[in-house]
Amino acid sequence: MATAKNARKSPKASRCRLRESATPPAAPGRSAKADGVALHSYQIGALPIINHLLQRMQLERLLQEHLPPDDPRCEIPTSQAVLVLIRNLLISREPVYGVGEWAGLFAPDLFDLQRKQIAMLQDDRLGRSLTRLFTIVGPEFLLAVVRHVVDEFQVTLDELHNDSTTVSFYGAYSDARAEGVRLGRATPAITWGHSKAKRPDLKQLLYTLTITDDGGVPLYFTTHSGNVVDDQTHIATWDLLRELVGRSDFLYVADCKLASESNLTHIARCRGRFITVMPRTYGEDKRFRRQLEMAPDRVRWQHVYDVEDDAGERIDRLSVCADESISATGFRVLWYRSTRKTEQDQATRSDRIQRALNALVQLRDRMLSPRTRFRDRGKVDQAVEELLSKYDVASFVRVNITEVEEVSYRQAQRGRPAKNTRYRKVSRYRYHLTWEVDAAALEIAERQDGIFPLLTNDRQLSAEEVLRAYKRQPVIEKRFSQLKTDFALNPMHLKDIARIQGMLAAYFFVLVIQTLLERELRQAMAREGLESLPLYPEGRPCTRPTAQRVIEIFEPIQRHVLTATQSDEPELEHDARVMVTELTPVQRRIVELLGLSPDIYGR
Repeated sequence: MATAKNARKSPKASRCRLRESATPPAAPGRSAKADGVALHSYQIGALPIINHLLQRMQLERLLQEHLPPDDPRCEIPTSQAVLVLIRNLLISREPVYGVGEWAGLFAPDLFDLQRKQIAMLQDDRLGRSLTRLFTIVGPEFLLAVVRHVVDEFQVTLDELHNDSTTVSFYGAYSDARAEGVRLGRATPAITWGHSKAKRPDLKQLLYTLTITDDGGVPLYFTTHSGNVVDDQTHIATWDLLRELVGRSDFLYVADCKLASESNLTHIARCRGRFITVMPRTYGEDKRFRRQLEMAPDRVRWQHVYDVEDDAGERIDRLSVCADESISATGFRVLWYRSTRKTEQDQATRSDRIQRALNALVQLRDRMLSPRTRFRDRGKVDQAVEELLSKYDVASFVRVNITEVEEVSYRQAQRGRPAKNTRYRKVSRYRYHLTWEVDAAALEIAERQDGIFPLLTNDRQLSAEEVLRAYKRQPVIEKRFSQLKTDFALNPMHLKDIARIQGMLAAYFFVLVIQTLLERELRQAMAREGLESLPLYPEGRPCTRPTAQRVIEIFEPIQRHVLTATQSDEPELEHDARVMVTELTPVQRRIVELLGLSPDIYGR
């Protein structure tokens, strides 16, 4: 898990104005002593906000209920060690071996730990906590947590979105070459597969995630072997979601990997609802595109809605084919056309063609070189075919290969040439390339630009409702982006498959917490009628606050304990003065919106 991106941020300097608290805390922190007076300073940051969410989630209680009992000699409960890891991933993303040092900067009461326990958070103890977490990571525990989150935060489950990504790994992972069983639980294989991270040189796991449309809150995750195809994961996931929701009529949205006959038939047979993209392999797709090529005027398009930017200018117009069709399996097929996608398709094709033409120029120059290796017609044909296939322009670029004879004369015998020297004719052949862009093929291709088909079994939804539900699918891509960028998940360096599974579960809870933080703050803003908060530099407005920005804003908050003696246990001093960095107006507003009291923040 340790990467260059994981370097801990240095704490920002706290503000000068401090407020006093009546009760001194217990904290290791950093100390300064002079003239019989000791000052102990501790980081506070956004931990009180995160602890507030953890308390509402009841995650510690649920961990204690599902984890096997700790050894009586265990000095730090597994549940608390796991929560320290989760807080670290949210705030700092330290490697496991640096978590103890990071936690030592904060007040132990923020972690529900004692002073001496902070020093015990070494990597071995945390690693064993991840192993114990692995033993309970399964449907029973995850559904228990999610059910409580749904009830506590009133999350609606009418529309769920599912997708997958890959988690890359360095190393051989000889113990995880094949699927197996560890500590009574099944383990996936870390192996090569289709890398969605564009890293075919690394082994991987498949990570599937389901979120709700209500705030994009993660509901469930699973991991599979790195060579598992996405379409094999949907039935088991959907069945678990049906158990979680308590009914089967929720709307399940996924990409084209859902559109296998077995997946769709299973959901429909269980009275579920789905929306997915119809793959190009369907016969219905070929027939509609052929109709656009041969008779585009016969296809009637109806306006659905327009998309406008912040300035009110239209950036996209979406239409639907007026004539609905039915797939061979009996589901609705809706064809849509987007003006923005039309422009993107045209620009992408033009770029491919231009790059292919540039590559043809380079290939022709190589053929004309005196030391060219393209002396055989078969090699020339192969090079041209590979080039056109690489850029996918074989339908648009016509390449002509002509054979040119080059004649030269050489002496028939050795020696200095003279007037009677005899010469023999030598013929060599070169190949010359010419090409042209097929305008007719381009015109036919442009008729298909901007179109895409959606497949659903819900006959009550309008064409606009189907499209808008599918347009909410990219929210899950944002969650994957946060995993791999904000939380530095990819690639991982842990070696034990049990600890890897435990760490992936910790990342799932991190996603849940940061999503709930954003959802709670944005909903509170809506209730208060606030369109934005001045969270950006120079007080610039932010209409949709993110968890990372909130954490950054609270990073300067510190707690200071001043004692009259040089005691190493300031919490035992009755005359200690406790001061906490005064909150700025923006920080106070955020704390109030999240249901906390600014006057006791950080005490």
